[in-house]
Amino acid sequence: MTSIVIPAHNEGRVIGRLLDALLADAPASGPDIVVVCNGCTDDTAAVAGARGPRVRVVEIPTPSKHTALRVGDEHAQGFPRLYVDADVEVGAADVRALTGALAARPELLAAAPGRDIPFSGCAWPVRAYYRVWQRLPAVREGLFGRGVIAVTEPGHARIAALPPLMADDLAASLAFTPQERHVVEAARVVVHPPRTWGDLIRRRVRAATSSAELERFQSSQAPGSAEGAHAPSARTGTGDLRALLRAQPSLLPGVVVFVVAALAARRGSRKAIRSGDFSTWLRDESSRQQN
Repeated sequence: MTSIVIPAHNEGRVIGRLLDALLADAPASGPDIVVVCNGCTDDTAAVAGARGPRVRVVEIPTPSKHTALRVGDEHAQGFPRLYVDADVEVGAADVRALTGALAARPELLAAAPGRDIPFSGCAWPVRAYYRVWQRLPAVREGLFGRGVIAVTEPGHARIAALPPLMADDLAASLAFTPQERHVVEAARVVVHPPRTWGDLIRRRVRAATSSAELERFQSSQAPGSAEGAHAPSARTGTGDLRALLRAQPSLLPGVVVFVVAALAARRGSRKAIRSGDFSTWLRDESSRQQN
């Protein structure tokens, strides 16, 4: 049986739309859905519980995504297993497309859906930023930044061995070789972007901080070795941006916005990186506003 684990911290405003999409076209026999409400002070558990017996709600006092994922594993019943962020939208047909891809290709250990980003209500710099971001090779090919990852049982063993990292989806993506992971474009997930420039920068500061934590972990695994020096990375280089501009010169304003955001995020993350603060979660609330 396919299991879906949804860690949720104060997601009462948005988790209902995700659960409704997952349940709308799913057979009564499954999938197995576990919502782990971690440290919630709102009505997340009540909203999830109102969807009926097909959704199992587990409540824990600790506001920790990593802990919620592990608790979800303890309650999940089968494989393939999907980990889904509570603030995205993905449907039952998309779940079937992901699990079908894993079943059809034995070499695959992990898969994720194609990404749809609605820009309604977003400030123009946010739209400009994401038009560049979603065209970057690492972003197109990686499993991160989608809020959904499906794994086989061997794939689960791979990511379960990872330590608690803020960049959990990036770490999970990089844990698999390109031959072991796949983006299934027939499956789609709606990822809601921040609506304001300030919220975008908060997200990017979190991303810069979490990327630094991941790189420290990679270095600690093989200090001074060739493996440590060539650890997989999803960082954007100037060459990536130049290639985009050569192919599509009209993206120049977006590239300028992208660079400004990257520099602001680098400055904003310095203090946290210096102090080793990899637990403060800079959350974007604007993307959780209902239209």
